[in-house]
Amino acid sequence: MYDVIIIGAGVIGAATARELSRFRLRTAVLEAKADVAMGSSGANSAIVHAGYDATPGTAMARTNVAGNRLYDTWREELNIPFTRNGSLVLAFSEEDMDTLEELHRQGVQNGVEGQRILSGEEARGMEPALSEDIIGALYEPMGGITSPYQVTVALMENAAHNGVDVYLEHPVTEIKKEENAFIIQTPLGDFHTKLIVNCAGVQADSIARMAGDDSFSIIPRRGEYCLYDKREGEDVAHTLFQPPGKMGKGILVTPTVDGNLLTGPTARDIEDKDDTATTDIGIGEVLIKSAMSVPGLNRRGVIRTFAGLRAQASTGDFILGESKAVPGLIHGAGICSPGLSAAPAIGRELAAEVCRLLPCADKPDFDPVREAIPNFRESDWETREKLIREDPRYGRIVCRCESVTEAEIAAALHRPLPARTLDAIKRRTRAGMGRCQGGFCTPRIMEIIERELHIPILEQTKKGGLSKIVTGRIKGGQFHD
Repeated sequence: MYDVIIIGAGVIGAATARELSRFRLRTAVLEAKADVAMGSSGANSAIVHAGYDATPGTAMARTNVAGNRLYDTWREELNIPFTRNGSLVLAFSEEDMDTLEELHRQGVQNGVEGQRILSGEEARGMEPALSEDIIGALYEPMGGITSPYQVTVALMENAAHNGVDVYLEHPVTEIKKEENAFIIQTPLGDFHTKLIVNCAGVQADSIARMAGDDSFSIIPRRGEYCLYDKREGEDVAHTLFQPPGKMGKGILVTPTVDGNLLTGPTARDIEDKDDTATTDIGIGEVLIKSAMSVPGLNRRGVIRTFAGLRAQASTGDFILGESKAVPGLIHGAGICSPGLSAAPAIGRELAAEVCRLLPCADKPDFDPVREAIPNFRESDWETREKLIREDPRYGRIVCRCESVTEAEIAAALHRPLPARTLDAIKRRTRAGMGRCQGGFCTPRIMEIIERELHIPILEQTKKGGLSKIVTGRIKGGQFHD
């Protein structure tokens, strides 16, 4: 019997779990997939928005601005990458300049600090690679970049460290409401809880209906992206937006915290909530429109394309708080962009809603600090030598593209929220995220998994389920794909 069960282990579920781990509550998280951040939280623009774009008075605006300010605290406590690189919303016409003026007014109403409108020359002074067609820009110094999957992992590791139970590969199949509790059914067993926090992303409406609430629906909106090799990202420092439209903020060009360049996303409403396929049309749109902002982008520098789904709510705003139809069911639903930016504030709001319904005594031994795996690639030579003296496995590079060591991969397998798949290791260490996309390091990583966790190579998966890496042996005992 739990006090609270959170359904969904994306960044919103993880932020809520971490906030609830401050209290003497029995809290659990149920996630359908094999790791955290396998939905929208693992495939988005990685932008911490300043807050100018959300309509004043909405939950989006409130939590975006508050969440942006809390990222500095998250960076210090959770040891996550976060940089306030600032953003520029670009104008290509006088009509676009009118849009920038409106965005500026909205930013003032929402409480965004430091924004100002620049001329085209001033914008190119900050970003020399910008197109000559740009006649102005809205500068937002509070904008930032982070790593959404690293943020989610860090939050859930800290929650687990502070006593939250995390159940991966536990899809919810049915919810039954009793007088003062819920029974949540999964293929691996039933769970009893006083409260449910619904953070199920694109499946949040399905979870709500299981519990008896059909007040909203979720439309999956697919966004396609291009990720560039690090050599292509050296000329762009700020996040570059084009004027937003009714489907979103448009095609952006941005550096990432890991030194790559990212462009996208497209915006297409679809029906299939599992359809994250990329398309020739979508990737073509990204390439053409991103070149409008930065003409010198080299298409041959793209090392990966991918797509993510945004959970667009039929209400047009974030859905936060207790359901009017089902007492004890708390929604953190419809969290599309700027959900990553708003996550720190949403986590606090959902935890406060739990504490409105249940007594929440502070946990005196709550530890807000999450220690990250030492990053060999970003360490200076003195630190590297110290790490190798303490653990010789730091002297053995496994992923050459990203300079990830054997020690880092082994550490990822023994964390408070341990990795169990190749993609889970990738999210924690970046092994396999470089130019060769795992072409060289995958066999060695699988050997380490087998040694450390005793999972035979034939049973290992890329992302859980049926995503096996190898299917059998060939003559001589070697494996084949």
